[in-house]
Amino acid sequence: MDTSATPVPPGRLTAPEPGWTIEAEAVIVGSGIAGLSTALAYVRHAPGARAVLVTKDVLDTGSTRWAQGGIAAAVAPGDEPVAHMADTLEAGAGMCDPLAVHVLATEGPAALRRLIGLGAEFDRAPGGELALTREGGHRADRIAHAGGDATGAEIERALIAAVRAEPRIEVIEHALALDAVLGATEDGGHDAVRGITLHVMGEGERDGVGAVLAPAVVLAAGGVGQVYAATTNPAVSTGDGTALAARAGAVLADMEFVQFHPTVLWLGPESRGQQPLVSEAVRGEGAFLLDTAGRRIMEGVHELGDLAPRDVVASAIASAMAGTGADHVLLDARHFGEEKWRRRFPTILASCRAHGIDPVTEPIPVAPAAHYSSGGVQVDLSGRTSVRGLYAVGETARTGVHGANRLASNSLLEALVFAERTAASIAAEPPAPAGPGDGPDDRIPGLVDPAAVPELRALMSRHVGVVRDRAGLDEARRGLARLAGAGSAEPGTEAWEAANLLTVAALITAAARRRSESRGSHRRSDLPRSRAVSRRRPILLELDGEGVHASVSDWDPAVPERLAAELEEIGGQRLTGFRRASRPELLRRVFHPVDEHVGTVVAALSEDLAADEQVDVTTVATVPAAQLSTADVVARADGTVAGLALAELVFWIVAEGAVQVRREAADGDRASRGDVLMTVTGRTRDLLTAERTALNLLTHLSGIATATRAWVDAVAGTGARIRDSRKTHAGLRALEKYAVRCGGGENHRFGLSDAALIKDNHVVAAGGVEEAVRAVRAAFPDAPLEVEVDRIDQIEPALKAGAEEILLDNFTPERLREAVALVAGRARLESSGGLTLDTAAEVAATGVDFLAAGALTHSSPALDIALDLRPVAPAAR
Repeated sequence: MDTSATPVPPGRLTAPEPGWTIEAEAVIVGSGIAGLSTALAYVRHAPGARAVLVTKDVLDTGSTRWAQGGIAAAVAPGDEPVAHMADTLEAGAGMCDPLAVHVLATEGPAALRRLIGLGAEFDRAPGGELALTREGGHRADRIAHAGGDATGAEIERALIAAVRAEPRIEVIEHALALDAVLGATEDGGHDAVRGITLHVMGEGERDGVGAVLAPAVVLAAGGVGQVYAATTNPAVSTGDGTALAARAGAVLADMEFVQFHPTVLWLGPESRGQQPLVSEAVRGEGAFLLDTAGRRIMEGVHELGDLAPRDVVASAIASAMAGTGADHVLLDARHFGEEKWRRRFPTILASCRAHGIDPVTEPIPVAPAAHYSSGGVQVDLSGRTSVRGLYAVGETARTGVHGANRLASNSLLEALVFAERTAASIAAEPPAPAGPGDGPDDRIPGLVDPAAVPELRALMSRHVGVVRDRAGLDEARRGLARLAGAGSAEPGTEAWEAANLLTVAALITAAARRRSESRGSHRRSDLPRSRAVSRRRPILLELDGEGVHASVSDWDPAVPERLAAELEEIGGQRLTGFRRASRPELLRRVFHPVDEHVGTVVAALSEDLAADEQVDVTTVATVPAAQLSTADVVARADGTVAGLALAELVFWIVAEGAVQVRREAADGDRASRGDVLMTVTGRTRDLLTAERTALNLLTHLSGIATATRAWVDAVAGTGARIRDSRKTHAGLRALEKYAVRCGGGENHRFGLSDAALIKDNHVVAAGGVEEAVRAVRAAFPDAPLEVEVDRIDQIEPALKAGAEEILLDNFTPERLREAVALVAGRARLESSGGLTLDTAAEVAATGVDFLAAGALTHSSPALDIALDLRPVAPAAR
């Protein structure tokens, strides 16, 4: 690596030592929708706790108040969370975390209702229901708005009022968060965050640098837009939370995916800083884009036309500008008329007229500008970062919801949903106790000269903007390295912000250089196509004393907790046998049922989707991409059900989480012909692509369960039990043995280490039954001991040697009765070999404990089950 061309941001900010300290149970950095919601939710979940909310300016100075369009949620009649999921995944261009998207869409309606309960007043239709509109990438009207185009301002008003009314939330305004206070974890491992240092400007006794010590630090500090020359973000959006997390050692992801809003009011070639936004909702109401020659820009580019996802529109605008040589395009909404403009978009109308443009009579000049960071500090579904005690919410966080390109109006919803989850997590699982660091902070301090900021922004806008290439990214990297080492600065707000901007710029550039394709809002002119191998593989970033390190993560197809618990139980019986008692920790490390089942499904799907295109060509050709359907999984014959969770897992993986499943039966239930076992709603393409793999597993396992049930019924009342053997298909043992349990049978030995089973070949090799038993006892004294015999005279020696179970191989019913009498309860007895369903009752009546039917897992016929797609409404075709 050419270290001379590598920007090395400071390991921490040079600043005076804290002159004052306060303590709380949690400190939240940021006063937008994410920070305010987290603070309110935290004190609600933790009634005895106190939170400190830190904001860089005053409470309502942030990006939230500038949000015009609204907040997306599937609350309209006929709209479904699964439709919201599908639109989000399409916009995310293969980089969304399906589980995060599922959480967003399913928990979104309740989050919106909580916000309304706090006093936020949204626009209403004449009937009193929410007035909903549509924005780019959405195929349904699901955008709730307030004041026409002043949604963010209304949300801020309601949340600020609620925070000010809560005495357990202390607000510190005019406070710039500097760095995390670090300390060792209880086990002496990685650093844990114990609070933050901050600089307060003229806040009474709290002036200058101080510290808030808390066991939980939540970063909700907003975006990074000020790293570019033109942005929709306010002046406070200098990436403070993102940079603080990086300096604390947190992992970041998806930083290359900076979304450029396609329609920002163009104020001339020399305009810099925050630019007025022209909401996507204007196009949602029917406005359209023209180049300066009057040609429609989006015709033929995307099926949604002017309402295509933002990355598509921004890229099309960039191409149109290059084609005409102009530095802007036109948004035409003259057909709205004065009344609609005043009613629906009063804020935008006023902003345009303030800059000498009247959208009622002339098209609005617009151009893309930096708007939203889809990436950020990597967190789980509860807001946890990779550093203990550190959490992130809102634009500072990378939940995986947005992928490579945020769907319009999902950001406000994401903040609400994950603020609630983060607050609940902190309240339920308190981190390590608060306190100062356990030793000197060895991170290398530094600052960046504020005079370098204009050049930094020019570098990022020129080389890491809407369209990028390798040469430009290399130039940006060299320029940032030069700025990182140039000049000197004194501690102060401007130098601290400059250091944060350089850190953010280095993170974005490193990620953009590492992603060698075009995807979503990351567009490479030298690599214009997406690479299938890069799908769902985020770029992970870490900062150390040598700079930013970028690596590519593997895909981890996480599943919902409910489904994961079912899958864990399916494979959990494998941990039986004596090894579980002797080496439980080892077993837990090497055996992960959920991962194994996911691997089984992925392997099965790969057999169908192994071609370069990785699609079902018939389905893609015949089914529209956006079409949603409901399908019923139906029994075509009487039988016992097994494997519903596996079938659901197939649909989940193929649909990338954009699926809703309703079970009408449970594993182990008896089903009659025509019974609906499960109903699945999702994209039609996904349902049909997943159909065969889902049914292969479900019919096979249900066939085993059905056959087992027939044997169990045959021996009912005798006291004998049915069990299986190790005659299973490669890779399916845990599943096939689970199906036996669904049918009422029992499992016998998952593997060769569960118990010692001495068979005829072992007897020959050891020189006799007694010799074989003694050898096993000497080598594995704790192992359960079973001996297989095929003659009556072998039973007594086996008992004498200490056999706990005797397997009677190919004994007739008469000989079985003789064996039962001879053993007289001194060992368990199993009958195996030559058994049929017709003779099962007679064999069971001899008094044996078990009947072993190896054919159950090896050759049971499949139960006929089908997937019936319900008729698709004409409007959805």
